[in-house]
Amino acid sequence: MTRPPAPAPKPQRGRPRDPERSRRLLEAAQRHFNEHGLERANVDAIAADAGVSKTTVYNNFGSKEGLFQAVVGDRSAKVVAGVTSAVALDPNQPEKALLAIGARFLALTRGDDALGALRSVYGVAGAQPDVCREFYRQGPERVKGELAAYLRSAHSARTLKVRNPLQAADLFLSMFLGSGHIRGLLKLEMADSREDRALLREAVRVFMEAYGA
Repeated sequence: MTRPPAPAPKPQRGRPRDPERSRRLLEAAQRHFNEHGLERANVDAIAADAGVSKTTVYNNFGSKEGLFQAVVGDRSAKVVAGVTSAVALDPNQPEKALLAIGARFLALTRGDDALGALRSVYGVAGAQPDVCREFYRQGPERVKGELAAYLRSAHSARTLKVRNPLQAADLFLSMFLGSGHIRGLLKLEMADSREDRALLREAVRVFMEAYGA
């Protein structure tokens, strides 16, 4: 007796298997979410811009909200990778390490990826709690945790005195989220490189004054 053919596997949600198609789709979605926000962005227009079918979008991401979450996650990963790559530094040279970490974090907070992700998430705050929670977990919380781990190692090396590493990490990173960052979020004139260098030096000086061994 001939067996009936096995049923076709159900489509798996997630990124499309073709990396190039995935890149086009996420980039197109990012542009549309930036311009129109989550509520007014149109899946048909995103699919057309990426050169894929609307069915492909829904098969891989389930919904417009699922695609939005993937875009936010992609941006968060890029931002976090840029900072955490600078964290694996010598705990015996905290001033040098903090200058490197601060410079990387400052550059990333001024970048289009980080600012675009924040604008997008702020636009759905309250309406999309899962997206906001995941963005915070993968982005700000992870960066703070990575820096806190470095501060613990410097404390163990007795080059810093840090009783509460998470709080100290939060304070250090917060020093880069002042008026220059707000201007970036509002798409106003950004701080110039001289202003950023001065901010970096002062932030590290203040931190070392407070936590230096």
